[in-house]
Amino acid sequence: MKFLLGQKLGMSQVFDEKGKRIPVTLVEAGPCVITQVKTKEKDGYQAIQLGFKKIEKEKKIKKPMRKKPFRWLREFKGEESKLSSSPVATAREDGEYKVGDQIDVSVFQEGKKVKVSGISKGKGFQGAVKRWGFKGRASATHGTKHEHRTLGSIGSSFPEKVIKGKKMPGRMGSERTTVKNLEIVKIDKENNLLAVKGAVPGVKGTLLEIIG
Repeated sequence: MKFLLGQKLGMSQVFDEKGKRIPVTLVEAGPCVITQVKTKEKDGYQAIQLGFKKIEKEKKIKKPMRKKPFRWLREFKGEESKLSSSPVATAREDGEYKVGDQIDVSVFQEGKKVKVSGISKGKGFQGAVKRWGFKGRASATHGTKHEHRTLGSIGSSFPEKVIKGKKMPGRMGSERTTVKNLEIVKIDKENNLLAVKGAVPGVKGTLLEIIG
């Protein structure tokens, strides 16, 4: 299992050998530092905690952050066998993670598939047509003034209440989203950049979890 934290920079495009245009998302991926190794014996589960974007200015480091002065901390859970198969682990003589080890884009390979998770764009309060894909109410002819994008009936005479889970207008977006099977088109090790085919969740600057 290969994993890394990154930050979305924006979208661009590259061209392959045949001149075909490929839309890509540029991600600043790592370097990340292992800040904690959790074990079943001590913590009850197996996980690796990574720190991303170290805070350099001391005045911005609050008291609870002094031991781990990073902007973002995230855990990657998994079985011991899967975690120990990482290039970082196998590179060590003892085959185990150590606090302070660094992980960068070199753990990934061009052409391989990854899944990317992040917080999607927030779209505010939206109606049922945009939020859930409803087609709207009735036709656009007689007696449908101001009713083209309404929800329609939301219940019945019994049980005289709105059923839990009914699709209705409300806040849209700004939720954790995962996109699978994204191909790594190009890796720039010097600048810690990943070019991933297609779109990933979030706006520019969104924290992304990349798992291969």
